[in-house]
Amino acid sequence: MNSEMVNQLKKENSTRFGKVLLIDHPWDGVDIENELCTEAGYELVESPPDASPTELIELASDVQGILTCWAQVTRELIEASPSLAVVGRLGAGVDNIDLVAASERNVIVTRVPDYCVEEVSDHAVGLVFDWARGISFFDRSVRSGKWEPGTRRLRRVRDLAIGVWGAGRIGVRTAEKFAALGCKVYLDDRNPHRAGAFSVLSPNELLGRCDVISLHMPLNEANRNIVNAKALTLMRPDSLLVNTSRGGLVDIDALDRALRAGRPGAVALDVLPEEPFVPRALVGRDDVLLTPHVAFSSDQSIRELRQRATEYLLAVLNGEPANDAIYPTAR
Repeated sequence: MNSEMVNQLKKENSTRFGKVLLIDHPWDGVDIENELCTEAGYELVESPPDASPTELIELASDVQGILTCWAQVTRELIEASPSLAVVGRLGAGVDNIDLVAASERNVIVTRVPDYCVEEVSDHAVGLVFDWARGISFFDRSVRSGKWEPGTRRLRRVRDLAIGVWGAGRIGVRTAEKFAALGCKVYLDDRNPHRAGAFSVLSPNELLGRCDVISLHMPLNEANRNIVNAKALTLMRPDSLLVNTSRGGLVDIDALDRALRAGRPGAVALDVLPEEPFVPRALVGRDDVLLTPHVAFSSDQSIRELRQRATEYLLAVLNGEPANDAIYPTAR
């Protein structure tokens, strides 16, 4: 069979079973997603980046699957397609998908919770090193024409007590990396069976005892603003709060007041509640370190994410089980 015949068969097969709508993607091109969908007999429909909610609903009217990265998959979008069977998240968390609506419509939700364990844990460690050694602070200072090595308190990383709040895959891997550096590492006690050899403390004890608090929790109603004014007052005056999970875990107004009061002493955030909006209270401060939601990202992790997310969605469409899928609850 020559290449022309193969291409013709692929074209014919692309609509044999149905369509998959890709709502958004922060990387260039859709070659990985398109190839996998075509091989499985589905047509990949790519939404324009500036599509309105009405246009998205129209695009979703006859699809069997929806793939999303950060875009919201609302009840209206889920209900727009009578044949929708699966929503696939290009990521770990599912807080941008209406899970109640999906369950009511018997729509399965897939995700890839373990694709960036190394990257996020690396990023958390990197943010702590930046704070402890003053790297970005001194870079800005030198570039502005100053040479003032004594203007920043520096710390020995090995001597830090690290509190990991959230003992999932990424939290435990973060703990392992800090332990390898010689740090004292504690996990919160909400899931002690995941702690392994690490000591566990209650969240309040964790906040009060540790030099660094690193957040590793999903965003849900139970965890939203879990780092509130009360939690922040428990932190040590010279401590660091690190968030590489979800912006909604931290009450930004309370954080602003806490920083001005000196508890904690600094914060390092890769995520914000309303990205890409950066709260004015966090801008222009030496006690705030910001990165633009890149902790998950590397060439390897993005490639893995795109492939596995698409494969999981297609598995559901083929009637096969998908790893870490969220199935409709019985009613």
